[in-house]
Amino acid sequence: MTVHDAAAALPDIRGLRHACRSLALAEAVLNPGGYRYHSFGAHWSETEEVFSMRNGSGDEFDIVFSPVGAYIRGFDHESPMSPYADDTVWPGVLDSVPGVFRAQIEEPAFMDDGVPRVTFCLWRQTGDPKWHAGRIDFPSGHPDPDGSGWMLSLPTDPTTETFRSFAEDYYEQPVDLQALRHIFGERPLTSEIVARLNPLASFEDIAKEAELMGCSVAPSRGSS
Repeated sequence: MTVHDAAAALPDIRGLRHACRSLALAEAVLNPGGYRYHSFGAHWSETEEVFSMRNGSGDEFDIVFSPVGAYIRGFDHESPMSPYADDTVWPGVLDSVPGVFRAQIEEPAFMDDGVPRVTFCLWRQTGDPKWHAGRIDFPSGHPDPDGSGWMLSLPTDPTTETFRSFAEDYYEQPVDLQALRHIFGERPLTSEIVARLNPLASFEDIAKEAELMGCSVAPSRGSS
C-alpha cells in the first residue's frame, strides 16, 4: 500500500474534517490530560485547523485544513524514503504539490534543518473532486514504503468500529460503542456520554477542550 491507495480511500475534505474532530474528541475523553495519539486544533492559525498524530516513537502526520483545501504530510521514521538518509525529500513526494500549499510545505513545525520531514504527502484543493499525490518511484520490497498505509488507517476508514478497535488496543480498556456513535454523529457532547466513555473524566475539563476543537457541547445539568 502507498499514498496513492490512501488518496483513493480518503473521504472528501468535509468528511475528513468531521472524522478528525470526532477522533480527537473521543480520545480526549478516553485520556484527559495525558499524552494522546491524536489531537485537533481549531485555531492553529487565523485561517487553519490541524489534526495531528504523534505516536511517541518518531512517527507523525498532520492534516491542515484551510480555505484553499487540505494538505496532509506524514513521516515514518523507519521508511526507506526518509529524508534523513541523504538530507533530501524522496523524489516526487512534494514536487507536484500546488503552490497554494507552499506555506504548509515550508511550515517550520514540519521541517528539520530546512528539510521537510516527510515520507508521504497528499492534497486536495477546495472544490477538487479527488485527492492527489505525486508521481513517485517507490522503493521495491516494502509493502508500505512511505508509511501512509498504517498511519492513515483511521482517516481512510473513520468508523466508530475502527476507532474502538484502535482505542481498546492502544489504551487497553473497553470503549462504549454507542457513546462513540454519539460523538461521531456530531451531536452535542453531554456529561452522560463522557461518563460512559470514561467515568473518571471531568465533564467541565472535556467540555473546554471540545469547544477549543470547535465541537458543540450540551449544558451540564444544573447550569443556567
